[in-house]
Amino acid sequence: MSSDYFSFYGLPESFHPDEAALKRLYYAKSRETHPDFHATSSADNQAEMLQQATVNTDAYRTLADPDKRMAYILRQHGLLEESKQEPLPPDFLMDMMDLNEQLMDLEHAPDASTMAQVSSEVQAIADTLDAGIEPVLAGYEGLPSDHRPAALHQIRTYYLKKRYLLRIQQQVATFAARS
Repeated sequence: MSSDYFSFYGLPESFHPDEAALKRLYYAKSRETHPDFHATSSADNQAEMLQQATVNTDAYRTLADPDKRMAYILRQHGLLEESKQEPLPPDFLMDMMDLNEQLMDLEHAPDASTMAQVSSEVQAIADTLDAGIEPVLAGYEGLPSDHRPAALHQIRTYYLKKRYLLRIQQQVATFAARS
């Protein structure tokens, strides 16, 4: 049994897979592996079909969600292992430190205009990150294999930055809900 979800569906590894094909393949595999169709088969076959059905569900849930798909591909290439993490770029970390300081100030002295400014800054950073990585994501599938590692490292950096920003966005939302 392969744990490569793209191979499981016979699809190329892609950050932008054909969603209609993915859905069709998911439903086809669901029909193939549904326990009701294997009720009279051997216990081993029933167990195999149940395992296949589980992989099918996990694969579809992962590949259908852009964030889960990105994390999955990065994990498949060993790029989200904690022991191999390079630090994020210093300029990004400085920007995040500034935003965190503003959030700490807001915690002690809530202010709607400062909250709106921080929220706007975070959104602008997120939009810039998204716009910058989109050509890499869109072109990944067509890259020669020797160019993919560099693209994956760019995507990894993007992914980690987005996770960092998401935590800040959650803090902003929490402060906004309190006021």
